[in-house]
Amino acid sequence: MKVIIKIALLLVLIAPLVNQAQTKLKAGDKAPDFTSKDQNGKTVSLGQFKGKKLVLYFYPKDNTSGCTAQACSLRDNFKELKKDGYKILGVSIDDEASHRGFIEKNALPFSLLADVDKTIVTNYGVWTEKERNGVKAFSTTRTTFLINKDGYINRVITEIDTKNHAGQILGKN
Repeated sequence: MKVIIKIALLLVLIAPLVNQAQTKLKAGDKAPDFTSKDQNGKTVSLGQFKGKKLVLYFYPKDNTSGCTAQACSLRDNFKELKKDGYKILGVSIDDEASHRGFIEKNALPFSLLADVDKTIVTNYGVWTEKERNGVKAFSTTRTTFLINKDGYINRVITEIDTKNHAGQILGKN
């Protein structure tokens, strides 16, 4: 009987996390608040971007081909994105040191947030279970949220063209 109670209690405790991870945010939704450390250990939160347009992009892993192509697309079009009023933040579950190396190697002009405890990816619904070669595992689903000056999501991009991601954001693709 005690085992059943413990299992039931465990399910009650983890159910909100499972449901939250499966949440599908959409245009018009309030962007979930977050606080995390960037590549330099500086605390960054969504509230710091009030009054600004934000590109919040989630990617699986530093220094992989697709993630590098995506980051470099944003880098190469940074002036145009900035001219259009956007600030850019990347988020992955890599740590601060990994982000520093990725930024230095690719001369990225924007910050990357270290979500090592997976809070942000969970709250944004991009920490999802995938199957590859018959093996199931959780990972970050490449997704970009365009957040307006009031903290609401204007657009969610899920079909990411890594080499032309800036064009997708700017409406050129």
